[in-house]
Amino acid sequence: MSSNIRRNIQLLPTIRHSLQAVADPERAPAMQKYMKSEMEFYGIRTPVYRKICKQIFKKYEPWDFDKWQAAVLELWRDAEFREERYCAIELIILKSCNKHHVWKALPMLEEIITTGAWWDYCDYLAKPLGNILRAEPERMRALMLRWSTDDNMWKRRSSILCQLRFKEDLDFEFLMQCIEPNIDSKEFFLRKAIGWALRDYAWTHPQIVNDYIDANAERLSGLSRREALKNMHKLL
Repeated sequence: MSSNIRRNIQLLPTIRHSLQAVADPERAPAMQKYMKSEMEFYGIRTPVYRKICKQIFKKYEPWDFDKWQAAVLELWRDAEFREERYCAIELIILKSCNKHHVWKALPMLEEIITTGAWWDYCDYLAKPLGNILRAEPERMRALMLRWSTDDNMWKRRSSILCQLRFKEDLDFEFLMQCIEPNIDSKEFFLRKAIGWALRDYAWTHPQIVNDYIDANAERLSGLSRREALKNMHKLL
């Protein structure tokens, strides 16, 4: 990573000051326990920190790629409370920064997925990964297929979820290829991801999903099947 990208724009102190002002220490322990987090919480509800992010990020516009990536990494790497890392995620998915969901952002996304190693970080990055997939289908398919067999569970989960909300644009053959190395996994978060991805596509093509579940009934976990079939009674 170039020194230009490494530059620190000092966004974190501004974010931290605003979060500290609305912290709720009484809520924080329960939030930390729920997330099984080693990092402490301020105890701030999601709509509150999102409003703070929106207000502060606007002051730093325009976001070119290097400034955006530097700010995300500053928030992520130097965070002391979990909500500060949530703010890094908010900056990644900021609508005006969708244009930065490109191939060269992948090392940053991979770092967050692997070092965050939990669903509250990982799952929000499905959309940026999906945006890169749309822009770079050949390279991203090859990468996501490698991720689907990676030793890191969260990269596997990300490969399964990277087509969420694709609807008619979803490549079901590709989804099956990402599911296949994980279909027999005992990992809860992989089983859940498989069911979620199938359920999401069922809104568009319920019969395709239903046929896939029938064909793989002996291999799919009960959790994956239940998740995938949640809305099927409304669709068939």
